[in-house]
Parts: sequence; structure tokens; C-alpha cells
Amino acid sequence: MGEINATNKLAKSKKAVFASAGSPYFSTVLTLMGAIVILSNIGASKGVSFGPIITDGGFFLFPMAYILGDVISEVYGLKAARRSILLTFALAFFSVFSFWIMIQLPSAEFYDGQEALERTLGPIWQIVLASACGFLVGQFANSWVLVKLKERTGERGLIGRLIGSSGVGEFLDTLIFCAIAAPVIGISDAPNFINYVVVGFLYKTAVEIILVPVTSLVIRWFKKREPGYIQAANAS
Repeated sequence: MGEINATNKLAKSKKAVFASAGSPYFSTVLTLMGAIVILSNIGASKGVSFGPIITDGGFFLFPMAYILGDVISEVYGLKAARRSILLTFALAFFSVFSFWIMIQLPSAEFYDGQEALERTLGPIWQIVLASACGFLVGQFANSWVLVKLKERTGERGLIGRLIGSSGVGEFLDTLIFCAIAAPVIGISDAPNFINYVVVGFLYKTAVEIILVPVTSLVIRWFKKREPGYIQAANAS
């Protein structure tokens, strides 16, 4: 009964409600976001072309990090979002440091993959720098816009703030990432760079917009089951 009352309150609430970040739900989302960012950094070292469309090998993963970032911002608030962004940022650099150690370790006599390893993971530090800087600025912008909109509208207007915050965050993220990563994957001329930025921004934003119904369902699932959110809703 308490859960039903909390859900009804949330649907009508004009006040922004946030849960504490101390639950297992938060740590699960944070772990998934860190894994996705690290994998997308590795994939981004490969230039990918679909006809005239130029992108990188991590293109299908990175939008998921923003979706999880939306969940954290909407359910747990700006402070928790800032914590998750900084931790993910640190994990990205830890991964590239680990890759560097792997490359530098002396190879066994029977190992013949050193050149392939260096080619695959060697340029990763530049990709990580690009990804981390873009992620840091883009996610902060995304979280800030989402939370500020929520503080104005309360629990109403979820879809609107998801779309608005994603557009701002993805544009800044894509612009910064492409500016740093383009030389690594072989993009050096202006037309291809503009193509890279525009395609990346449109793709990531389109994916997030298409997945807004899914993101909304996930957020509502968390709100109904996150004990801290139910408690905050009952107290509001």
C-alpha cells in the first residue's frame, strides 16, 4: 500500500524527489556505466565507414552510457550524477594505464601478438583523453539540465527533460571527443571532420530519442522499487 501511495504522489508531485545514492541499485547502474565507457573507448580506436558515413567502432555503445546517466540524474540527483561521472572518468584513465602496462611487459618467446596489441591498445590514451573530456563536459551538462528542469516541473515532463538534456550533453560531448580523437583514426581534413561531428551528434541524439520510451520505463521501474525514492516521495 505504501508503494502505491508513493507512486500516486510521484505522479502528481510538483516537487523534485531524489533518492539516496547508497543503495545496491545505484552501484549496479554505476558499474554498468563504467564498463560501457571503457569498452566504447577501445572500440573508438577503430575508424568505421558506412559508405559516406564516418564514425568509430564504439558508436553503438556510448549512447547507453548517457541513458544510464539519465537514470542516475533523474532518480538520484545532481550530487550522485557528479559522483558517477567522476568515478567513470577515473576508471577510463585507470584502464588506459593498465593497457600501457600490458604493452610494456616483456613478451614471452612464444607470444607473437605484441605488434597487434600495440596497434589496438597503443593509441587508446588519446581516445580515452577525447572520450573522458567529452564525457565529463557532456555528462555534467546533461545532468545539470535534466536536474534543473526537474526542479522546475517536479515529476511531470520526464520525456521533455530527457530529450532536452540529451541534446545539450551529446552536442558538447561529440564536439570535444571528435576534436581530440579525429587525428587518431585518420581524419585530418575539414569536410570529414564536420561529417564525423555531425554524424556522431545526430546518431547519438537520435538513439537517445528513439530509446526515450525505454529510458522512461527504466526510470519509472527504479522509482517504484528504489526504497530511498519511495521514502522521499512519502515524505514530500
